[in-house]
Amino acid sequence: MESIRHLYTIGYGPSSSHTMGPRKAAEAFLAAHAEAAGFRVTLFGSLAATGKGHLTDKAVEDAFAPRPVRVIWKADTLKPLHPNALSLEALDGSGAVIAEATAYSTGGGKVVWADDDGKRQPESVYELATMSAILARLEESGQTFWEYAEEREGPELWPYLAQVWTAMKEAVERGIEAEGVLPGGLRLPRKASSYFVRANGFRGSLKRRSMLFAYALAVAEENAAGGRIVTAPTCGSCGVVPAVLYGMSVNYGFSDGKILKALATAGIVGGLVKANASISGAQVGCQGEIGTACSMAAAAAAQLFGGTPAQIEYAAEMGLEHHLGLTCDPIGGLVQIPCIERNAFAASRALDANTYALLSDGRHRISFDTIVETMNRTGNDLPRIYKETSEGGLALAKRG
Repeated sequence: MESIRHLYTIGYGPSSSHTMGPRKAAEAFLAAHAEAAGFRVTLFGSLAATGKGHLTDKAVEDAFAPRPVRVIWKADTLKPLHPNALSLEALDGSGAVIAEATAYSTGGGKVVWADDDGKRQPESVYELATMSAILARLEESGQTFWEYAEEREGPELWPYLAQVWTAMKEAVERGIEAEGVLPGGLRLPRKASSYFVRANGFRGSLKRRSMLFAYALAVAEENAAGGRIVTAPTCGSCGVVPAVLYGMSVNYGFSDGKILKALATAGIVGGLVKANASISGAQVGCQGEIGTACSMAAAAAAQLFGGTPAQIEYAAEMGLEHHLGLTCDPIGGLVQIPCIERNAFAASRALDANTYALLSDGRHRISFDTIVETMNRTGNDLPRIYKETSEGGLALAKRG
């Protein structure tokens, strides 16, 4: 399993797979072919199907600017390795192709090149790649999840997670202040600011739960507006973990140091899903994005409240289990409806999973590893129209 630093990427929305990934691919291709007079990019499958709403073309054009680039859309053509594929061609002054490459944006901003042909594997930082193996290791060593992360990643993990936590907090606070209409054809008004104001009029648990909604909406709306967020594990699900951790910090006074440890725990959970299944909505549906985010947030909360490794694993398992089958069906191809509200409800469900797990002794029948395998199989069984193509499900309710 690779470093959790690859899971938490600080960048700009609205989509890690459709915005961050293509831009990263374009920037790498430009660096390799700086002599080109212009470029041509062809988007395939899901990248083409919802690329307009996800600003894929703008991300690519910005990466190549000021040189000219032509973007071609081929939504009905699928490449073999992943639904999010793009071909990049470098052109000379006469328009002739002087170099070409195919890249895949596999989720969370990660880019895989077709010519790698599986030869260049991601750097393995964690020698254990299943939850059951990690739990056995923790039982033997007496470590917690975050201590295992520190052992594998080294002390440099903490400064990076401090940057991640700062970016998360800033996204919450900007989103709470921002008002107006989100970009795109849906003309969707921001809600986080008004939710925050109303929540302040409540007391007790109702106030905490209402604030949680406001925090999640704040980050998800920032993402929809192309703001600076952290993939956790993706842009579309970026509001869940920050909402839960920000709420913990405000409501219970947890220090930044404890929050960073919770982020490390959540990172291991997300990394396991990424390594053994997928966090890409185009590959397994929204269960891989929102489901994983809920699982990560549930584990983080259980860590903060003193859960044992078994209880943390149980919380993570429930966070993913109860999102099985969730489709990726954004209206108009925008990361807005139902994506933004899903962040709020997943944050709430993460706290429910945490409470349920902490009431138990951590023993349960269905393991986290089994749920990850099940989610992956379910995602593979989902028809293509329910995997970030905006051709089925709720996406048919209204065309943006």
